[in-house]
Amino acid sequence: MKAKEIRELSDEALGAKTTELSEELFKLKFRHSIRPLENTARLGELKKDIARVKTIISERRSPQ
Repeated sequence: MKAKEIRELSDEALGAKTTELSEELFKLKFRHSIRPLENTARLGELKKDIARVKTIISERRSPQ
C-alpha cells in the first residue's frame, strides 16, 4: 500500500486499517511458526504498511 493511498483515508479508516494489518501480521507470524510460509517477504511488507499508517496518523495529530 502506498503512502498516497493511505493519506486519502479518513482518521477512522486509518485506525481500522492499523488494526486489520496488525491482525494479519499476527496470523502470518503464527502460521510461520507452525510451518514455513511460501512468501516470507509479506511479513516485511505488512510491518512497513503498519509503520506507514502510524506515521500518517502521527502527522495528522501533530500541530503544524
